[in-house]
Order: sequence, then C-alpha cells, then structure tokens
Amino acid sequence: MRTPHLSALHVYPVKSVGGLAPGEAAVEPWGLAGDRRWLLVDGTGRFLTQRQLPRLALVRAELLPGGGVRVSAPGMAPLDVAVPEPVGTTAVQIWRDKVEAVPAAAEAGAWFGAFLDAEVALVHLDDPARRRPIDPDYARPGETVSFADGYPLLLTSTASLDALNALIAEGRFPEEGPLPMDRFRPSVVVTGTEPWAEDGWRRVRIGEVAFRVVKPCARCVITTTDQRTAQRGREPLRTLAQHRRFGEKLVFGQNLIPEHPGTVRVDDPFTVLE
Repeated sequence: MRTPHLSALHVYPVKSVGGLAPGEAAVEPWGLAGDRRWLLVDGTGRFLTQRQLPRLALVRAELLPGGGVRVSAPGMAPLDVAVPEPVGTTAVQIWRDKVEAVPAAAEAGAWFGAFLDAEVALVHLDDPARRRPIDPDYARPGETVSFADGYPLLLTSTASLDALNALIAEGRFPEEGPLPMDRFRPSVVVTGTEPWAEDGWRRVRIGEVAFRVVKPCARCVITTTDQRTAQRGREPLRTLAQHRRFGEKLVFGQNLIPEHPGTVRVDDPFTVLE
C-alpha cells in the first residue's frame, strides 16, 4: 500500500451542483479557493440544494477568471455569470444562519429556473472573511465559512468508502453498490489509511497545510442521489443507519478547519498529527 496521500480534490463553485477536480487548490481560511461562493435560494431567501432539487446534480459549474462561473446542463445553452457589483446585499438563510449575499444578474436565476422548473435566484458571497462565522462550539473566534453546510472542508477516505461498499454488498440492496465517492461531495480525499481511522483524528496535515478535525459529517438524502442521473435510491443511508450511527446522526467523513492558508496538491503526503 502506498503511504497515505491526497488522492483527489474537489471544488464546487455553486453549492450543490457538479464541481471540479483540480490537481491543486489554494486553501483559504473559509475553504478551498472558489468553493461554494455561489448559492441558489428560493423566493424567501432560503437556500436550495439537491435535498429539494435533485436535478441540481446534472448542472456543472466551472470557475471563470475573476470569480465568475460558467454553468451548463443537459438541454441548456451554457451561461457565463459574472461576479455581481457589490451595490447592495440581501439576507439569505443557510440552516440557522442569516448571511448577507449579493444577488446575481436576473438571467442567472432565470437559467436555473428554466432547468429546474422552479422559481430561484442565484447569489454570491462577496466577503467570506466576515459574512458567516462557523458554529462557535467548534470554531475559534473569527473563523468563517463559505456557503458550505457548516465547515470549510470535508475529508473522506477511500478505505472507508471501500468498507462501506463492502457492507452495502452484504446488505438488503447490494444492487445499489458500489457507490462512487461523488455521492459524499468531499473537498479532499485521502488514500492509504485504515477504514474509519478518521474517527480518531484531531489534527492532520495535507502537504504544507495543517487542519483541525472538528466534527464527523452527518449525511442526508443527497448521498442517495446518483450524481450522473439525479435518480435516488436507498443507499448509503440504509447501511449507514446500521453501521455508522453516532447518536441521531448517520456519519461519513470528517469536517476540517484549516489552521493557516497554503496550497494542497494531489499526491501530497497526508499525516495524522494528533
């Protein structure tokens, strides 16, 4: 087995749509550069994801110079969306957080609305350094996060996915496996560790960047959504409920907070510090 290393990186420019797999990425205090700086909201300003709109899995987003995005989807002409001018903000809600964001051009909301058959708007996080503090139960003063669910990065391991897929193969719905890693929408994927070893990690290093491991990631219905077809099944939640229940949560992966900025690259060494 190779020594533990970073085997994949993932950046999702628009929350809950398909993302990118770059060879390297800058680590900013609030997450990977360009990650989840854009968000879809409904008419009340509440955030929208694949939980409500599984067809978001079919949308792809690419980063453009300057922070804009190009979105594409089956049957739709691609659309370039520029970073909006910061002439004013609107309040949007992510879980219990009220966050100020800048509305994108109306044509962006119309593009998504046409594909999703829903009334939506697209907003941009203009200042991640001060807009959204991380849950103070897990963060230090001044630490912030993008439009991610709660923490700057999510780590998963290939060994744990292999172990989960083995459990699915032994379960009631083996035909739904093996599942690919994209079901779990990680930021960083590590290879060369033991299955479920991440449960005991407290600090890790990827290449030149150290991270605090702050909280297991509770999983939701998005993990049952095929990211290539938008169709839903029963796994992995059924198997997680049997084997990976922590209290009331079904968990897979660990949330990370970077200790300092830097750059991480695929094949960087991975080290457990604590």
